[in-house]
Amino acid sequence: MPRIAFLACPDTLPGSPTRRADAFEHDLLLAALREGLGPRGEVQDIDWRAPLDQLAAFDLAYLGTPWDYTEAKDEFLARLEALAAAGVTVCNPVEVIRWNSDKLYLRELEKRGADSIPTLWAESAGPQDLLAAFDHFGCDRVVVKRRVGAGAVGQDSFARESPPPPGWRIDQPAMIQPFLPAIQNEGEHSFIFVDGRFSHGLIKRATGGDYRIQSLYGGIEVAVDPAPADRRAAEAIMAMLPFGEAPLYARIDMVRLPGGELAVIEAELIEPYLYPLQGPDFGRLLADAMLRRLG
Repeated sequence: MPRIAFLACPDTLPGSPTRRADAFEHDLLLAALREGLGPRGEVQDIDWRAPLDQLAAFDLAYLGTPWDYTEAKDEFLARLEALAAAGVTVCNPVEVIRWNSDKLYLRELEKRGADSIPTLWAESAGPQDLLAAFDHFGCDRVVVKRRVGAGAVGQDSFARESPPPPGWRIDQPAMIQPFLPAIQNEGEHSFIFVDGRFSHGLIKRATGGDYRIQSLYGGIEVAVDPAPADRRAAEAIMAMLPFGEAPLYARIDMVRLPGGELAVIEAELIEPYLYPLQGPDFGRLLADAMLRRLG
């Protein structure tokens, strides 16, 4: 019987003293996979930093909720490479994870024709960078993010009338973008794909005046049947991914531009939450795709 490792971290593992408030997403995703797999295999959640001999005993390693990898990217990639060398099927593969781990990949997608959010790429970001960005974009509010980051951790938004304080700084590669009102007015669109095929869609909305749509900040999700043009926009991003084989799973996050078209926010290929509650058949689709990879 195939054994599947659901790679996690202390921030998400049940019983951990450092478990995050939004780690219920770990539970929902793991439950969906177990239900979809049924008697055809066994799934165990385990810290990605567990001893290599323990991890190498699994047939497939699924990057479920290793949410702390952004603080140890090189260590994470090395561990995945060691697992692959030990004969474990890593999903998504290491070359996909390496490409996706730095948001600079968005610049490559733009060159391939993706509708994108205008972006300034900075090796670090301080108050003067943001003040210059207001004039560069001709806008009154910007968002600044880490290039290696997830879940809006380390992310900030500033308005021209309330700029960052003098001591504010992101001391790592960053990206600065104009704030798009559609994030609050309409929400962020997410399109879930399994083996390159569309599974389900949803819109994530912020609450309480926030702009961040993650559940950790009070965001809510609503299942939707995407408009044909919106679904085609997400499928076009999938077709631009520079890999010979479609990833096992992908979440394409998009936002509406003023002209009406959807622009890519991120192509999430590492450890995205895949919203199983909004895709009732998702667990079976994911389990089937895993078993196909194991032959």
